[in-house]
Amino acid sequence: MPAAPATSTSGLTLHERGPMNFEFPFGELPAVMRGPRVERRRVLVGGSAFWGTIVEAGAHAGRLRLDDGRLLDADAASTLPPVSPSKIMAVHISYSSRSIETRDRPRPTATPTYFTKPPTALNGHRGQILKPADCRYLNYEGEYAVVIGRTCRNVTPDEAWDFIEGFCPALDMGLQDFRDTDQGSMLRVKGADTLLPIGPGLVRGVNLFEQTLRTRVNGQVVQEAHIGEETIWGPHYVIADLARHITLLAGDVILMGTPCHSRSVDAGDVVECEISGLGCVSGTVVAIEAPRASALGVGHVPTDSPEVRRVALGFDERVPQWLQDNLRRAKSRGST
Repeated sequence: MPAAPATSTSGLTLHERGPMNFEFPFGELPAVMRGPRVERRRVLVGGSAFWGTIVEAGAHAGRLRLDDGRLLDADAASTLPPVSPSKIMAVHISYSSRSIETRDRPRPTATPTYFTKPPTALNGHRGQILKPADCRYLNYEGEYAVVIGRTCRNVTPDEAWDFIEGFCPALDMGLQDFRDTDQGSMLRVKGADTLLPIGPGLVRGVNLFEQTLRTRVNGQVVQEAHIGEETIWGPHYVIADLARHITLLAGDVILMGTPCHSRSVDAGDVVECEISGLGCVSGTVVAIEAPRASALGVGHVPTDSPEVRRVALGFDERVPQWLQDNLRRAKSRGST
């Protein structure tokens, strides 16, 4: 794999981009990002769900200690999503490279805009990501998720940090074939079952803005961003914005957007989102039959329109060449 360029994936150096813009920047590192690192996981053992904590040091470092004291091989355990949200909300665009690719400017809108995913979209680490036979475009988006720790309503950005339980890697997958329907809400683009692998753990005690996000397809890096360099709106601003009118409950999930180069994947492809300090979540794309009602003419037919292709295929001329080359290698590897 070619080495990543010294500049950010937007193609701009830090000097050219100017200072980080989190909206209401903080002066002191919030408690949720101060050490020590703690990673909580929820696993399936003998048909029952258990919570545990990754051992960070000593002879058992890397193993999972369940709350009842048992030690497990963390990599061998069947991992469940480490969240139980009443709702899942997501920022449309919050990375400068994504805005440059899709809007041809480093800031997409004056303030953030949002969409929702139903909780039934949740998927665990190493789960199957389902691609129906009547859909052509299933796009990956590597992201980090913010998990709310307690009821939150009508807070300021400075106060919002105290309502965050932790952070998770996530894959915000989307069936772009449904972009022409649902009045632009993306309900079926983003809401289908299995389209949100998240985890494997819920992490706190890591400075999020010093971490790098990488999405891989079949082992090849296809998205990369230093979170601190590319963030437009930080989680504290987003929480304060949403909580002006929507009560956030413990366990609720906010997806914080993706860098440039979201593209479609096919059955058999393995997609991963790795965030330094947080971990790596993965899923395998699996082909399934089209829904039975579709054959009867029920509902909107998946389309391959110019608008669908605009989002599903992106703008290669605004994306670093090395990411495009890696995706071609990934697709050739997946087809062999």
